[in-house]
Amino acid sequence: MSATDDLMEIQQLLARYAVAMTRGDVDRVLGVFTPDGSYSAFGDTYPLDEFPALIAAAPKGLFLVGTPVVELDGDTAAGTQPLCFVEHTEHRMRIGYYNDSYVRTPAGWRLRTRAMTFIRRSGAHDSGRPHAFERTRP
Repeated sequence: MSATDDLMEIQQLLARYAVAMTRGDVDRVLGVFTPDGSYSAFGDTYPLDEFPALIAAAPKGLFLVGTPVVELDGDTAAGTQPLCFVEHTEHRMRIGYYNDSYVRTPAGWRLRTRAMTFIRRSGAHDSGRPHAFERTRP
C-alpha cells in the first residue's frame, strides 16, 4: 500500500467518525477505534467502554471536520484534524481540533487515541472544563 493510499484510508476513517457522530450512530463511532482506543477531553481520558455514555451526554449537531495533517510512520501515524461543531437547536458552535494517533490493523487504519482541544473566544486552547461530564463508575 502506498503512502497516498494510507492517507486516503485515514481521511475516510475520520470522515466516518464525523458522519457517525452527526447521525448519533454510536456503533459506527466505536468502529473507527482500536479495541484499546481512548478519547480525551474535559481534563480526562475515557476508554472505549465509557464512550457511549460520553456521546449520550454530549450536545447533538453537525460535526464539520477539515482535512487532517497526518505523519505516517510505518504501521502507526499521528495527526491533527480541525473541527467545527454546530449544535442543532440553537446553532451554537464549538471549534477546535483533534490530536490523534492511528494504527494499521488487519481491518485497516483505526484511531487509537483522539484528544479534543477547544479554541475559546479568548484565544485560549484547552481540553475543556474538568468534570463537564460526570462519570458513573461502580
